[in-house]
This record gives sequence, C-alpha cells and structure tokens, in this order.
Amino acid sequence: MPATASSRRASPSPAPEAVPAPAPAPETSPAVPSVLPQDEWLRRAEAHRVRVERFAAPFIQRRMAGKKHPIEDFLFTYYTHKPGQLQRWHPGAGVVLEGPAAAGRLAWKFYVPAGPGGGAVLDAAAFAAARAEAVRFARIILAGTAARPGQFSCFGLHEWAMAYRSAENGIRHEYLPLRLGAAGTDQVVEEHRIRCTHFDAFRFYAPQAAPLNELQPTRETQRELEQPGCLHANMDLYKWAYKLTPAVPSGLLMDCFELAWEIRTMDMRASPYDLADWGHTPIRIETAEGKAEYVRAQKHFAARADVLRGRLLGVAEALAGPASARPRTGAPDARAARSAGPA
Repeated sequence: MPATASSRRASPSPAPEAVPAPAPAPETSPAVPSVLPQDEWLRRAEAHRVRVERFAAPFIQRRMAGKKHPIEDFLFTYYTHKPGQLQRWHPGAGVVLEGPAAAGRLAWKFYVPAGPGGGAVLDAAAFAAARAEAVRFARIILAGTAARPGQFSCFGLHEWAMAYRSAENGIRHEYLPLRLGAAGTDQVVEEHRIRCTHFDAFRFYAPQAAPLNELQPTRETQRELEQPGCLHANMDLYKWAYKLTPAVPSGLLMDCFELAWEIRTMDMRASPYDLADWGHTPIRIETAEGKAEYVRAQKHFAARADVLRGRLLGVAEALAGPASARPRTGAPDARAARSAGPA
C-alpha cells in the first residue's frame, strides 16, 4: 500500500506538473579558488549538508518505518552511494582547505596535509591511481555520449517492457496498480516500436519483451550505445559523479543528483504504473499528446545534462592526464560500470 498522506507530505519533490527548474548554479565560480579559508569552507560544508538532508531525511524516515516510495527511494536504493556518503562535502581536486578544522580531513581517504603551514588537500594523483579504471571508463562513457546525437523517440517504453506479461511475470513495484491493467500494458508494448539504448534498463525487461527491443544492449556495447537523449544515461551522471568523488566538487555531485531526481519523477509518470495515490498524474505515452509531452521534457533534461556532462568530463580528463588522449578499447570493468539494481 502507498505510504500515508503524512509521509507523502514530507516529500521534497516539486509539484509533478511543474516545468522542471533550471539546474542549480555551481557552488564555486568557474575559476575555483586554490585556497578556501576555514570560515568559507565550513559554510559550504554546512550548506551542502542541508541540501542533502532535504532528500535523505525522508528516505531514512521511511526506511525506519518500513515504508517505500516508488520515486523518492530510487536514488538511494538503485545507486550505491549511501546518504552518509552523500552528506560528506568535498571541495574537489586542487583546493586547499585552511584552518585547524582541516586537520579532521586528514582521516578521510585521499586527503593529505597541504604543506608546512597546515590545511588539507585532496591527493588527486593518489586518487587517480587508485581509481584508474573507474576514471578511464567514466571518461569513455561521458565523452562518447556527448559526441552522439540525442534520440527522442523511445517514449519511456523501457518501463512498459519491464512490466510486459505481468500476469505471468509479476511486476517490480507490486504495491502499485497498472494504469491500463495487465492486458492494456501488454497492448502498448506490442503496438509500439521499442528501441532502448541503455543496457541498465534493457537488462530488466520481462523475458518476453527483450526480443521486441530493436537493439540488444550489453555491458560491452554500452560505450557505443549511450546517447544524450536517454533519461537513464542522464540520471547516471549522478553515478559517474560519485564514482569520481572526492575529486568531483560536492556542488557538482548534487547538481547531478537533483537532475536525476527530477528525471526519475518524469520516468515514473510516463511508466505504466498508476501514481495517483502518490500525487502524480500520468504522462500518457500511449497517446499522441502524451508522446509530445514526454519528448518536450526529455529534450529539456538532455540540455541540462549536457552541461553537467561537460563539467564531469573536465574532472575525468584532469584526473586521467596525458593518458586520456586516446581511450583504450576493450570490455569495461564491470565494477566501474555497475549500478545497484533495476531501473
């Protein structure tokens, strides 16, 4: 059953029918200062904690109460970055934290003394060496995705393919009704062209739906298929951001998180599930009007994601150094690419 009305009121998400807000401004200017005084970085760390708490606190409360939310739990359960990790503020590579409080950072992995004058700084070279495979694969995915044209004709049918033949297979969100029922959901799948490019969505298709997809994505072909129109590829910017943390500034990490949060809301509104009890009206992708609404939102998110992807790629390029000039071929490291669960 859905959570109580009181738990839904605690939701931090915006009204579902509102036009998505523009991405928050970065926490620093493009020319990031090389030194942050203690008062300034403590202020930023506290602002980051408050920003995270808005999303994490309701999730933790639901988890303690044994409740679920089909939209707002997703970023904490599908992805492997936990609320406690997300709450830690990092300035990013190349920024010295001044003052006595910086001594506490020396207990954090990859932080080292900034010099004889005190302070702390990220040892970016040590991080890049320890996470070389993750850095390499993130760079390949980010650069490859940015170089391709976006595709805007999938209409979110991956969620429908996951619920195909639910009378036989069941559904992932067993506490949610199907808006068109099992037979109506199957009809939508059968009457549409399905061409999902994202492996981490395709791998959770119902068995009977997988052959209906025009592409057969694999982990090995992910680098060739990822494209910037894909909602899940754009949600995954959050994954690449935390895999490059603490070299990624926490402001950029949260920009990616908040974009993924909004995309998840839109993704589920376009799904076959009835979310009326959760305060969300459907994007009826089985109709011409619904398809047009979906594409408008998809393009809006893609434009925002392009900016964040470029910022993340800049971090990955800096970490990779001269070796980044020519990406190595071959299958990706599964650990570097893996997400936690079904989309």
